[in-house]
Amino acid sequence: MFQFDPEKHYPKETESRVVIRFQDCDPLRHLNNAKYFDYFFNAREDQVPKLYGLEIIDLIRVYKAAWVVYNHNISYVKPAMVGEWVRIMSRVLWYNHNTIVVEYYMTDDSKTQLKTVLWSTMRYVTLAEGKSTDHSGAVNEFLEATSVGLDIAGLDIRDRVKQLRAEIEKGK
Repeated sequence: MFQFDPEKHYPKETESRVVIRFQDCDPLRHLNNAKYFDYFFNAREDQVPKLYGLEIIDLIRVYKAAWVVYNHNISYVKPAMVGEWVRIMSRVLWYNHNTIVVEYYMTDDSKTQLKTVLWSTMRYVTLAEGKSTDHSGAVNEFLEATSVGLDIAGLDIRDRVKQLRAEIEKGK
């Protein structure tokens, strides 16, 4: 279970290094569009426990609620190719009382070329009724400690692609 420690620094971004597998690619050797989701979700699932000491299943058990995706917004910028090593970053971009937006993005291994950006918008719902509920307790603490807190009102994925490209070009 997540225990907020005010003395601890919580990174706002997760990062994984992975290789693009042959079985996940199309005949042109590009990562299949649907497979980006697997790479993104697996990378975050691997990194959250390491960085924050949190298994999401623990929050689900305690609070009897979970996030469900109701919107994906993805921009394919450059293809990821079979055998290529890439970096996958993710972060909670924004949240409110019952919704979060998680941003995932992929770059080449040297982090000089943006490949893909994904925003997943999720609603927090009860397990029993599947009805929207508010974040509370350790869930709120986790979001407060790890969220970037970007104001996304009026920002769309194309704007975000431009921002990320500019950050990457500057070398972050």
